Amino acid sequence: MNTVNAQELDLKKLRAIEQKLDDVMELIDTTEIKEKLIKVEYDFKNESSDINKARIGIVYHEVALNLSFLSETEYKGYAKKSFDHLSELFNSESTPKELMPFVASYRASALSLIVAETKKLSLLGKSFDLFEEAVKKYSDITYLPEFLRGSVAENLPWFFFSKRKFSKKDFSSIIKKAEQNSEYANSKVLSFTYWAWANQYQGKKYRQKALRYLDKAIELDPEYKAGRTKAEELKSKLRK
Repeated sequence: MNTVNAQELDLKKLRAIEQKLDDVMELIDTTEIKEKLIKVEYDFKNESSDINKARIGIVYHEVALNLSFLSETEYKGYAKKSFDHLSELFNSESTPKELMPFVASYRASALSLIVAETKKLSLLGKSFDLFEEAVKKYSDITYLPEFLRGSVAENLPWFFFSKRKFSKKDFSSIIKKAEQNSEYANSKVLSFTYWAWANQYQGKKYRQKALRYLDKAIELDPEYKAGRTKAEELKSKLRK
């Protein structure tokens, strides 16, 4: 198992890897996801590099997250495919250490998607254990472990309240770090994050702050590829 911590990572290499993965991360358009799936599988078949293995693991994650509801059979099993590819990287000593924050974070999220597909609730605790490990190791240098954990937590049923609490905690943490370091998270992620924060704080006590954050989410996503659509819908709701 690769056990590298954040202090041992080269930030320039980390950002370079993030750029190589960015086009397959946090996708929302189903047509784009289907196109990426074809391309990334083709690329991996022709060159099974660590980067391409990570890309295919992430694309499988996006398929499981966004396409599984379209068909009960066609997209079944992609969560496990994602987890298996990422686990190979996670457990390999040869995986570049700067790739590990992405592998560890998406691996934890993929396991939560397996729970959603198989209804094996016993795996949810394991998923959050993996998230906790990734957050402790890497959240000081990258938004990803907190962003993915928060995204999973906010979509859990109410009776998982002990895990749902991470949504508020994680999105608040990302915003705070991004305000201190402009390179901490990109505009796409921040657009999602500002919307997610506002979605968690819809009460009157936080209304004005939520509206400010929704404006930020909208401003950061001029092409409607991140949180803008949801932010506009929530803003309209909160102003009624």
